[in-house]
Amino acid sequence: MNGTNQSRATILAEQNYPLHIALFLLTALCTLWAGSFWSGHPVRLDNVNLFFFDLFRGLPYAASLLLFLSVHEFGHFFTALHYRMRATLPYYIPVPPLPFLLSLGTMGAVIKIKDRIPNTNALFDTGVSGPLSGFIVSLGLLLFGFYHLPPASWIFTVHPEYIASGGIPNPAPEGTLTLGKNLLWIVLEQVIAPKNLPPMTEMYHYPFLFTGWLGCFVTALNLIPVGQLDGGHVTYAMFGKQGYKKTAKTFMFIIGILGFPSLLELTFSLILPAQTIRIPGELLQWSWPGWMLWFLILSRFIGTDHPPTSHDCSLSASRRAIGWVAIVIFIITFVPVPFGVQ
Repeated sequence: MNGTNQSRATILAEQNYPLHIALFLLTALCTLWAGSFWSGHPVRLDNVNLFFFDLFRGLPYAASLLLFLSVHEFGHFFTALHYRMRATLPYYIPVPPLPFLLSLGTMGAVIKIKDRIPNTNALFDTGVSGPLSGFIVSLGLLLFGFYHLPPASWIFTVHPEYIASGGIPNPAPEGTLTLGKNLLWIVLEQVIAPKNLPPMTEMYHYPFLFTGWLGCFVTALNLIPVGQLDGGHVTYAMFGKQGYKKTAKTFMFIIGILGFPSLLELTFSLILPAQTIRIPGELLQWSWPGWMLWFLILSRFIGTDHPPTSHDCSLSASRRAIGWVAIVIFIITFVPVPFGVQ
């Protein structure tokens, strides 16, 4: 059944509210737990009062990240509802604090559109609404974080061992997690020039900076112009079937180039640790093995093809302008090497 024949009241009535609420509450718990970890105060389980006290320390991180995810996904949902397409409320994805995973507390959130998208305008609006609305939240979090940095001594509450050296060690200790800078971060860093801005090896202890950065990273991932990602919808709507195919193939190639050198080095280090493989440092500097995982997900699971709408048509000039804004957002939020180890 075409979604345009559904009333908005019917779409809202058919939602599985208990499931969505339960997933949201579980994700809230997991992100609180993760936030307490990143604040330098892991949750203690030996006392109920201490448990809730430690969880409360994760509130800035959890609230900020859930705000970003919710605004992004409800941007999609309300746009789908506007076009009377049957869509689910967001399914939040909780991730418990497992020692072998990067403890973020969540893998994000998704909605499912059950109807075929009726036309190009609906495709574009539904695809672009999530990234644009989520980016506004991410930018707000970054600006708040840049303008409300704690004193430099605050890092000692997370790393008391730094007191002996008088501050954050430079270079960072071996094995320290570091995050990459996107163009937006670099511009804010130069324009605002805050005195106590932490290095990228410590930034994840500052909840508003960290969640703003995560929001930008997730926005960039969603705007990759491939398959059923938001960027795939926007690209198909703006440039048509042939333009989309060329763009998708180009970015799949770029993702492969970004991921292959570091994956090759990682593979050899695990299989043949005694052997050394000579890969130019310039290639490794701009490579992250996680892109090869994304290459696999996009090529094998999400797929690189994009189905047509029920009625493909050209976009208006105003929608094209918004599409170019989305492309700019993708450029300034994309990080070639998002995660690394010093």
